[in-house]
Order: sequence, then structure tokens, then C-alpha cells
Amino acid sequence: MTAMTSSPGASRNDRPLLNRRLAEFGTTIFAEMSALALRTGAINLGQGFPDTDGPEQVREAAVRALRDGRGNQYPPGPGVPELRAAIAAHQEHHYGLSYDPDREVLVTAGATEAIAASLLALVEPGDEVIALEPYYDSYAASIALAGGTRVPVTLRPGGGRFSLDLDELRDAVTPRTRLLLLNTPHNPTGTVLTRAELAEIARLAVERDLLVVTDEVYEHLVFAEGGHVPLASFPGMRERTVTIGSAGKTFSFTGWKVGWVTAAPDLVTAVRSAKQYLTFVSSGPFQYAVAEALALPDAYFAAFLDDMRAKRDLLASGLTAAGFEVYRPAGTYFVTTDIRPLGESDGFAFCRALPERAGVVAIPNAVFYDHRDQGAPFVRFAFCKQTPVLEEAVARLKSL
Repeated sequence: MTAMTSSPGASRNDRPLLNRRLAEFGTTIFAEMSALALRTGAINLGQGFPDTDGPEQVREAAVRALRDGRGNQYPPGPGVPELRAAIAAHQEHHYGLSYDPDREVLVTAGATEAIAASLLALVEPGDEVIALEPYYDSYAASIALAGGTRVPVTLRPGGGRFSLDLDELRDAVTPRTRLLLLNTPHNPTGTVLTRAELAEIARLAVERDLLVVTDEVYEHLVFAEGGHVPLASFPGMRERTVTIGSAGKTFSFTGWKVGWVTAAPDLVTAVRSAKQYLTFVSSGPFQYAVAEALALPDAYFAAFLDDMRAKRDLLASGLTAAGFEVYRPAGTYFVTTDIRPLGESDGFAFCRALPERAGVVAIPNAVFYDHRDQGAPFVRFAFCKQTPVLEEAVARLKSL
């Protein structure tokens, strides 16, 4: 009997190697644009990471944990008790939300894992997930991995901001809708949903018995009066909302990848069931450092916000002077611009040419849209950089 053979690289029935659910997702735009920045020597205002470390005392807390042998081996699956207690205390102090650190807090490998674990846990094939478009690219990939169907509701520009049409959101809900995936403060537009908007979303979720996952990683970067308002604080929402936070954006240690989930016990149990088969555990020594970071005095958070506000104003003013239409953000550390006043309409082409034209890298917002035409003329710049770097970027952009 002759053994069956196949040529190297051949696949059964010519099936692609990549899971079909991920077929639409290639190399991220962030990798492409960061590589372009390195190749051209351009200033990278594309990917959203700071170019300086956060507080020295927090970094030293990580060093101390390493030296003391805390977290060098597997930490507890839900996260070290000190960090879970600190997260619960943070939610209580800033928002008056009470969570049991043992049953209602879960530490994750950054917010990205928290999003993936939440969707893998709560969504099944055939479920619809409504997300505000444009959205962070991992949302679409996580929905796809869970087998869900994403239903975008587009934030539309007008009046200096990108706004949510609450009627459009309501109309998007069907009997198959399982979950709303929200992000406020919103990346990439910089929109912060108002208290009135959040109240309507809460009423809709309760009325239609929907789960909600809220990505609130920019909670301490709200420039508008009143600060951040968690959706879980609205009537009927605590028991149906998974709230996601992260240390990376607030303390400028994005490489540590420490995020968390706060939710009712049954939701945390579900998310933990998925999370344990992703990273299992992560960031051991850094968890102890983040616990200390979350306990920093209010003055730290106020100074952090003031510094970012000054950088926002510097970059936004420079982009306006360079000819862009600028949507000054109410939150996050990104500025979205419209390139049409510059005689451009294709954000991809514009961003790929910008390093050679002006020595600056940005991100085309169209990558965050299902409806690419809606995002085509918009480009995002990050201002979480040192002031001299932003000043040099503004000077270079004047050449446009």
C-alpha cells in the first residue's frame, strides 16, 4: 500500500492557514506606520505610547517587588490581592462604586486582554455586538474570534466633535443583540459621552436586557468639566456592565501591560473563565507597583491631566495653523483632524506620504471603520509626547 504524500505547504482542500475569522485582519496599521517612522526618521505621532516613563516612585516599586521576590513566580489567577484591593479602592474613591476585591475584580494583561476575554466569555456565534465606529482595531478582531457579528454605529462629525446618534443606536438593537461595546473617552475621536448620553444608553441596555462592556482606559484624561462618569454608576447598570481599566495610559507604563475588569461576581467569573486560557497570569512584579500607583494622591492625577491638556492645546493649535480642520478632543491623548482643507481626501495615502513630506507619522482613521468611506478624510495624531517633540512636529507640519 502506497503511503499518501502531499507537497510541502499544501493544505487540505486548499484551506487557508489563517483562521477565516481573522482573514480580514492583517498587519496592524500601527506596526506599518511605526516601521515607516523608523525608516524615515520621522517623529512618530501615530502609535499611542508616551516617550517618557511614569512616576519614579512607581518604577522603584516595581524594582522593589522584583528584588523582594514578589511576583517573580506565577501570581494568583485573579491578580495579586494588593492590586485587586487597590483597584476596588480606586473605584470607590473616584466614582463611589463599591466592588468586592475578591469577587468583583480581575487583573488582566492590559486592557486588550480584558476586551478579548470579555467578548470570548460573553459572546457566542450568531450574537450581535454593537460598537461605536470608529473603534480600536482589537474590538473587531475580538468579536470575530468569539464568532459574533459586529454592528457599527457611527460617530459623526459636527459642531467640533464626533457625536453619537442615540436614535441610530436604538435602531441598531435587534433580537440578536447580545452586547454593547463602548469606549469613553473615545479613541480615536477624543469624544467623551455626556452624562445625558450615558443615561440614555443605560436605559436602552436595561430595557432590552443587554450586556455592556465599557473600555474606560482614558478615564483620567477627560478635559471636560465634571470628569469621567462610569456607565456602571447608572441605575440598573452595575449588574450588567463589565468595566475595563488600565495602568498604561494613566501612569505611562504601557509596556507593563496591567489592566483590569470590575463587574458583578457572575460577570467576573465568566470573564475569568476565558482569561485563564489566554495568558493565565502576567506582569507579576508590576502588579505590586500598580497597586502603589493607584494609591497616589489626587494631586498626581490633576497634574497628569494638566500636562496632557497643555500638550493637547499645543498640538491642536499647530495642526490648525498647518491647515487641518481639528476636532479638539474632550478626552484621551489623540487629536483627530480632517485633511480635506489641505486638498486631500485619502487618509491612507496622506499618512504614507507624510513622513517624507513633513517628517511626521500619523494614523489614518479609516482603519477604525467598517464604513471606510466615512473615515477616509480623517487622520489621528497622538500628543502623549515630550513638549519639545511636539514643538518640533508642529514646526515640521508647517511645511504642508
